[in-house]
Amino acid sequence: MLLAIDIGNTNIALGLFDNGELRRDWRMRTDARMTADELALTMRGLIGADADRIDGIAALSTVPAVLRELRVMLGRYYPRVHRVIVEPGVRTGVPLLVDNPKEVGADRIINTLAAHHLFSTACVVVDFGTSTNIDVISAKGEFLGGVFMPGIEISVDALAARAAALRKVEMVRPRSVIGKNTVECLQSGIMFGFAGQVDGLVARISRELARTGHGGPVAVIATGGLAPIVVEEAESIEHHRPDLTLLGLRLVFERNSR
Repeated sequence: MLLAIDIGNTNIALGLFDNGELRRDWRMRTDARMTADELALTMRGLIGADADRIDGIAALSTVPAVLRELRVMLGRYYPRVHRVIVEPGVRTGVPLLVDNPKEVGADRIINTLAAHHLFSTACVVVDFGTSTNIDVISAKGEFLGGVFMPGIEISVDALAARAAALRKVEMVRPRSVIGKNTVECLQSGIMFGFAGQVDGLVARISRELARTGHGGPVAVIATGGLAPIVVEEAESIEHHRPDLTLLGLRLVFERNSR
């Protein structure tokens, strides 16, 4: 069985693959102070008896402190298990057509690999995490660049902290776009505001792709832990793949195990 580990700034996603199929997945909170032993104990508690059946591990981390502890944990608890950690030198097959390829995060590369594998066309991946990242992929599977925006939770937290009369609210769909009370006004701004932001950027990206010779069908895919908040309201989003990064980790593991 293959264990895929995606360590982001807010959450750690785990996926257990059996014969290429995602059997189970879990999410846990990221804590930059977590030790290797704590990471191993928490993961084993989630995975249960299947932990003893793991014969491959594919991992990435966008948090340097946790990446360091991940390496220690794998060496201490899984010393004989073949593992692939996505970092420079690992074969991904993704050309990075940007000014400085070293700046591109491992998660964005892996999402590019998975999206092109699924759709074999130009893609726009909208990753709703700590930040909202939009990654643009050519029909050949090339990473073309993208967009960074403050994430949904960061924006809500900042608004609640800086506006004395406003507070954090449950992120659910209000009765209408025109809020009738403070809570609904905030919910409308969150749900429809972020959806409109994504729709506007995807439209601009699609026009730019056509203008630069990358025209044709474009698949728009949402992923990330906060995607369910917006995915039903954004008209441009065609596919919701919460397992996109886990799938990409499986693909990069297979590519580096041949």
